[in-house]
Amino acid sequence: MLAFLFLGPTFFGAPMRVAIPAEISNAETRVAATPETVKKLVALGASVTVQADAGRTSGITNADYEAAGATIAADAAATCKDADLILKVRRPETSELAHYKRGASVIATMDPYGQDAALNAMAQAGVNGFAMEFMPRITRAQVMDVLSSQANLAGYRAVIDGAAEYGRALPMMMTAAGTVPAARIFIMGVGVAGLQAIATARRLGAIVTATDVRPATKEQVESLGAKFIAVEDDEFKQAETSGGYAKEMSDGYKAKQAALVASHIAKQDIVITTALIPGRPAPKLLTADMVHSMRAGSVIIDLAVERGGNCELAKAGETVITDNGVHIVGNLNVPGRLAATASSLYAKNLLAFVETMVDKETKSLSPKWDDELVKATLLTRDGAVVHPNFLPKP
Repeated sequence: MLAFLFLGPTFFGAPMRVAIPAEISNAETRVAATPETVKKLVALGASVTVQADAGRTSGITNADYEAAGATIAADAAATCKDADLILKVRRPETSELAHYKRGASVIATMDPYGQDAALNAMAQAGVNGFAMEFMPRITRAQVMDVLSSQANLAGYRAVIDGAAEYGRALPMMMTAAGTVPAARIFIMGVGVAGLQAIATARRLGAIVTATDVRPATKEQVESLGAKFIAVEDDEFKQAETSGGYAKEMSDGYKAKQAALVASHIAKQDIVITTALIPGRPAPKLLTADMVHSMRAGSVIIDLAVERGGNCELAKAGETVITDNGVHIVGNLNVPGRLAATASSLYAKNLLAFVETMVDKETKSLSPKWDDELVKATLLTRDGAVVHPNFLPKP
């Protein structure tokens, strides 16, 4: 009996070891786990190690993690040593991969397009790399949708940043000294970020208009109390993929839409651009001529600046003030400007995905390789790049 009791833990396997390293990018303020998700990982049977001060920029102390059941390690090497699962916000750099054991799984926002060297480095390190942004948009995966959780916050923050840069009140105000007119805000791209930007701008009292090439967005825009602006021809009616993304439009349509938008932009106080096409540079929506048609003191917030920008004058990480006094804001990592909230939502997205890969009996990490969520997100496995989007073309 004594021998059975002693051998019991070994029989059922060692607990899953989960590592939460600090992000090494100076631009990254988020963290991949919170005390709430650490508690739930521990409840799944995992031992969790968090790198010291990993949550500091998200308002989470080492003591908070310890109270949730985590162990604090001094550095990345100690944090990730022998870890079965590493949870991160951003794709691991080559220097970080040196700390991971072969066969470990890494879940992060991988940003893999155009990063062949980084993908090959992960493959050579022998890790199973999962890209959270490739999570399919199906019902069971809604709680794992990092693109939506983070874009929602980016849309909200874009309006707040725009209002701060604009330097004037947004709602109409009737005062004894006179009437303050409502600001006019134009949202370009009505995905998750755009819809939240519309809702936020409306709550703050602005007059809001919006545009998108997908016909289904018109009703969404109008339901939030904004006016829809678009050339609604036959091409427009077919401008959406089965996955709900915008299609690349023809040059002819772009020219017609640009003419309509150009006349509209000249009257706007704040323009927020959110348009992205997966795997491609951000489409250019705002030309220099459009920017120069705007009034002095007006503001452009380019949420696509990390993918090349929707405004041709935007610069990543900078606020450009043009000769005619337009402020073009190119903030990086906009969700990270709300680090505490962004980390909370992102960590829950990761936890929901991890829960699908844990064997409830052995308490070990056991991905089901034929699961549609795993197949959609898996980039590297067994020393090779395996995602079909990144395999050599015939």
